[in-house]
Amino acid sequence: VQLQASGGGLVQAGGSLRLSCAASGRTVSSYVMGWFRQAPGKEREFVGAISGLGGSTYYADSVKGRFTISRDNAKNTVYLQMNSLKPEDTAVYLCSARPRGRSIMVQSTRSYDYWGQGTQVTVSS
Repeated sequence: VQLQASGGGLVQAGGSLRLSCAASGRTVSSYVMGWFRQAPGKEREFVGAISGLGGSTYYADSVKGRFTISRDNAKNTVYLQMNSLKPEDTAVYLCSARPRGRSIMVQSTRSYDYWGQGTQVTVSS
């Protein structure tokens, strides 16, 4: 599966953005889809994940209550809605995939098999 993230940009603190991850080659319902982010000089960090059929989500504590992951299997796309953004949310955001049936409660980058290119999110104070 090939993944393409988009929707990043510059936003003020307290604002919102919605990122999209479009998949091609395979249907996204075959995968657990994850979002990660990487700030300059820092390790890649888990943001959240959604199950193959979209019934379950799992978030890092740092974004819980502010970020929401959803998926539209008909459009073969996964979304990351980010609200109440903070300057510390500034990073390159990447989408990823691992085969459906595996746990979504996994934060390790090594557990994900497929990665898209990132999209830059910058939150100004």
